[in-house]
Parts: sequence; structure tokens; C-alpha cells
Amino acid sequence: MANPIIGIWRVKELRERVFFTALMLVIFRIGAVLPIPGINVQQLSAYFQSQQNSGNPIVDYLDFFAGGAFSNFSVFMLGIMPYISMSIIMQLLLIVFPSLKKISQEEGGRKKIQGYQRVGTVGVCLIQSFAVTQYAQSISRSVNILSIGMMPFTIIAILTVTTGTMFLMWIGEQITRRGIGNGISLLIFAGIVARLPQAVWELGGRVRSGDLNLVFVVVVFVMFVAVVALVVFEQQGQRKIPVNYAKRVVGRRMYGAQNTYIPFKINPSGVIPVIFASSILTFPLQIASTIGGNVAWLGSVARVLSPQRPLYNVLYILLIIFFAYFYTQVSLNPIEIAKNIRENGGSIPGIRTERIEEYLTKILNRIVLPGSLYLAFIAVIPTFIQWAFKFPSSISYLMGGTSLLILVGVDLDTMSQVEGLLKMHHHDGLTRKGKLRGRNL
Repeated sequence: MANPIIGIWRVKELRERVFFTALMLVIFRIGAVLPIPGINVQQLSAYFQSQQNSGNPIVDYLDFFAGGAFSNFSVFMLGIMPYISMSIIMQLLLIVFPSLKKISQEEGGRKKIQGYQRVGTVGVCLIQSFAVTQYAQSISRSVNILSIGMMPFTIIAILTVTTGTMFLMWIGEQITRRGIGNGISLLIFAGIVARLPQAVWELGGRVRSGDLNLVFVVVVFVMFVAVVALVVFEQQGQRKIPVNYAKRVVGRRMYGAQNTYIPFKINPSGVIPVIFASSILTFPLQIASTIGGNVAWLGSVARVLSPQRPLYNVLYILLIIFFAYFYTQVSLNPIEIAKNIRENGGSIPGIRTERIEEYLTKILNRIVLPGSLYLAFIAVIPTFIQWAFKFPSSISYLMGGTSLLILVGVDLDTMSQVEGLLKMHHHDGLTRKGKLRGRNL
């Protein structure tokens, strides 16, 4: 069990979870290339090939999170981002409206909130899928990509794309329940990994044609390796808060004093702020870019919010910092932690009992700020690569900061879950084989 990769194939339950996860990801990749009914695939491919030299950073950005499904006009072209956007909105509504917060704390309230979130996801999908039909109409002015009329295509596209996103949401939930890792994060992870070979091939073609300098490619590759190492270092770093528990009597037993610690990670929220910030920016960007061909002012908004523009990067950094603090407060509430410490007779050395909340809040604020700035710095690396080395957006997004944060963060989270399951089965095996006296009672 020392090697998790070998241990996966020795444990039947874990092996079945891995196979189930792989099957769901294969279905996701098949749906990413399955076009919407009514789309002329040959004309669509010819259109994007003609746009390849000039480049479209907005389409490349939307393709990045959809795993290439957006430019294919596939049934999964919206990806999982509508669900993530709605989950953010729901978290904010729980804070704004106390009645919703009260419902979530009741018995069965979590399922009600999830039901509201699913209904809201359908609404977000309907808005974004309608924007997609307008985008198809704007493309049809130069290349006829529709094999049916515009009105039938609008109805079919809205229903198909909305159903595709809801099916993706179901796949993510099934992976979380019956597979390995967080299903929603793994879907984004799979989309990025699936596009890496194409990005490397395109990069090699540009080097051979002389469009890119080989020295610049080597420098970017060294940066790529360095950022991976820094992300791993940052994800594993933590601040340990010592906690001492006094002797206490439970029933007829006396439990001795225990010395433990609370592990506060340098980046407690992981890769969640990056995904949330990207999702929030993707929603208005997709609507503005897809409808911008028909509405002049939306076209101006799409140009201003282009991932290469300063305004987009400033908003991106601010949203990452905001969601780092927001998600940390949701997942690590200092008030609840302090309450649990006091109820169990614990104390932090050098800190008065009534000031534990203040102390933990101070520590979290000091940790989250540099961690969020670090995340924001890595996330804007693709923009720097495009500006300094003239890399195309389709390559810089995949070899830049956001993709690395998601890839490394999801991989570390999945491997930690695998190791946890291996330890659980390993201890269970020792118990079954051991000669325990009361086992048959």
C-alpha cells in the first residue's frame, strides 16, 4: 500500500470507482464533439480554420473551460460553468437572505437548496443557449453553418444545449458519489487535459514555420515547470495552530490531556477562487461576445472584457481575492472552530479563551491575503505570455497559470482522496486478519 498507483488495482472498491470515473469522463469527451442538430460541421470547421491565423481570444477562452466543445457547437458547449455560476449565486443568496440560510440548516434543507440551485441552473442555461443561437446567426452571415432554418435551430439548440449542461451536472454528481474526486472539478480537469496534445502540436507547428522563436518556447517551458513546482509547494503549505485539551471525565472514564493542532493551509480554498472568478467572468463575456454581432453596445462590452484587456485582468484578480476570502469564511468559520474548542475543553497556548475567535480570524486573514495574491499572480501568467512572447491565446491559456492551478489542485485533491481510501481499506484488512478476541461476539 506504499504506492497509491499500485494500491488502486489491489482494492476492488477503489478499482471500480476508478473505472466508473473513467467511463463518465469518456462520455463527457464524446459529447464534447457531438454537434447540435442543424449544424453543418464541414462549414463550421472551415470557418474556424479561416479564423485560426487571426485568432479569437474570446472563443479560445470559452473553449478552455468547455474542453473544446464551444468551437465544435457540441451539446456540451456551455460546459459545467452555468452550474458553477448558479452555485456562486446561491451561496451569496444564503448570506443575503436569512430565511434561505434557515432553510439550509433545517433537516432536509440541504436538498431543498440543491433543488433551487438546479432550477436556477436551467434558467442560466436558457439565457446562455439563446446567446449561442445568436452567435450562430452572426457566423451564418459569412458562412452558412446551418442546415435548417433559424427558428427551428433556435428551439433545438436551446433545448439541446440546456439538456447537455444538466446531463453534465448529473455526471459530475455521479462521479462525486460513486467515483474518485470532485466530479465538477474533474470535468474541467478532463477538458483541459484533452486539449493539451493539440496545443503542443500547434506549438510545434508554429516553431517549425518560424512564427515563434524556439528560445521563447524554452523559456516558457521552464516557467511552466517552475509554476507547477510553486503551485504544489503552495498547495501543501500550512500553518499549524497548537491546541491543548485538558483532562475530562466522560461517563466513568477519564480521558487524559491531548496536544494536537489545527492545520490552516496557506491557501485554504484551493483552486475554488480561480474557478469561481472564471465562471463569473465567463457568463457576461459569453453573452456579450455571442450577441455582440447583433447588438452594437454588447460588441463593445465583449471587446472591453476580452481576456487580453487590462480591465478583464483587474476584475479577474479582484474576484480571485474576493472568493478566496469568501470561500474560506464559508468552509473555515472561526466562530464555529472556537466554539468547538471551548466545548471540548481545549485552549490555544498564550491565548485567552474568550479571544480564540479573534486570534483565529487574525491568522486566517494573514494567511488568505498572500495566498489569494499568489493565486492571482499565477492566474494572469497567460496574459503575460501572450504579451511578452507573442504566444497565441489557444496555447497560452492551456500552458498558463489558470490551467496549471486547476490541473495541480484537482490532481492533489484526487490523490489525497485515493490515499485516504487506501488507508481505510488497509486498516480494515489488518482488523479482519488480526486475532481479535471479541470479533465473533
